[in-house]
Amino acid sequence: MTSSTTPTSQPAPWTLRRATAEDEAAVAACAHEAFRIYIPRLGVEPRPMQRDYGEAIASLQVWVASLAQHTVAALLLDVTDEGFLVDVIAVLPPHQGTRVGRALLELAEREAVRQGHASIYLYTNEKMTENRALYQRIGYVEYKRETLDGRTRVYLRKPLHAPSK
Repeated sequence: MTSSTTPTSQPAPWTLRRATAEDEAAVAACAHEAFRIYIPRLGVEPRPMQRDYGEAIASLQVWVASLAQHTVAALLLDVTDEGFLVDVIAVLPPHQGTRVGRALLELAEREAVRQGHASIYLYTNEKMTENRALYQRIGYVEYKRETLDGRTRVYLRKPLHAPSK
């Protein structure tokens, strides 16, 4: 996939592609910049800031969104015992609100269907209320909460439908 489209069918300014080992620093930078605003609220670094993105690129399905040769967002997907997981989605702050995050979530949903999954799930910290509200607006429904190391994760799932033939 070389580009995405906006609702008006105009080509999006970014391109979406699978990440390679050369993207490790850019993916890590997206996660650090996107999640650092939560440090004061959580009192600790959010888990996406602590990831080994080289290992993630080697073992997960990692995608990047690029604009003018610069990575502006990253998406980590995984298949777990619970199903198809949006593990991390991170958009650089200047690009938040441009629909690049939505384009990556739509890509995740297409990949889940393509890989035979009837739903997709993700989790976020309960204190990341903006994220929870966004996910709920686009069809994700909370189904579980779990406390790990003093942090409460909220799990959300979205049913997916295969395209009609």
